[in-house]
Amino acid sequence: MRRVRFVALAITLAAALHSFQSVAAHQQSATPSASVTCDPSNIKADSYRLTTEAQALNALRPPEAWWEPFGIWTAPADIGSVNEGATTLAERARALDDSNLLAHAHLAREYLVRGIEASKAEEAWRRALDGGGAIVWTATLYEVDPRSLFVVAFDRQSLRIFRLGAIAGALVTHFGVPDIPRPEQVDFWRAIGGCLPANAVPEAEIPWSEVREINGNSWMLRFDLAQRVSLKSDRGRSRNDDSLEITLHGPAGPMDYRFAMFPYGPGPFGPRPIGPDPALFQERVRQTLVKFVDPQRRIGLPKLDRSWSD
Repeated sequence: MRRVRFVALAITLAAALHSFQSVAAHQQSATPSASVTCDPSNIKADSYRLTTEAQALNALRPPEAWWEPFGIWTAPADIGSVNEGATTLAERARALDDSNLLAHAHLAREYLVRGIEASKAEEAWRRALDGGGAIVWTATLYEVDPRSLFVVAFDRQSLRIFRLGAIAGALVTHFGVPDIPRPEQVDFWRAIGGCLPANAVPEAEIPWSEVREINGNSWMLRFDLAQRVSLKSDRGRSRNDDSLEITLHGPAGPMDYRFAMFPYGPGPFGPRPIGPDPALFQERVRQTLVKFVDPQRRIGLPKLDRSWSD
């Protein structure tokens, strides 16, 4: 009898523990994110600098010892690649001030680019998007204008595409290709951190309800739309179509225009992508994007085409 009572008690305790864990998990998932902000007056100054000025200098990599005032690295070799540098800066900024939305948005992008632990990437996406921000890339739209750059923003409501000039202001170009904006072009660097200027007018704003499929291959994503959209580049080139082929700048650096203009490296059978299997990067973007903007999975995700013949 004692043995029966013991077994019954064990079953009861196990059921109670399971119930507690389920409630706790529900309460944890229902807990709203701590608030984040784009307002520099509400962000610690050192954290804000790391997500604007320092991110700009990391992308530009000037010859002088630009990293010394930020107190993170002691020598250029410590910084690593542009993506590694961007990640370290954003992680330090987040540690200094967890309410800095720009830090979370930078990490949301960089964790996907570098293929860092999915849970970290998704948490960064959640914090930035729940705070009203966006996950932002620079991009090339080859079918619109292969020598112009665009700023592509993903938020909860829509996909927005801006001309680079509409965000950064006056552009300096070489052979028709824009230079990376300078640190003093703060609107651009805030935009890359998910805080877009309120007065910037997108070339296109496409609600997620208008996106039918996200397809692609190793170097771009194609968004198939319910209706045509018109886009114009900073050089005046334009296109009107019901699909958008977008090459996000990422695997060679968040602002690496060499990748933007020449995304292929030499190969024995023609051009090949630079970097380790960029198809994985495209797939990470697709899967993470639909998780946050299309929880009903209405948007189609055909198998990614790894070929280079299209």
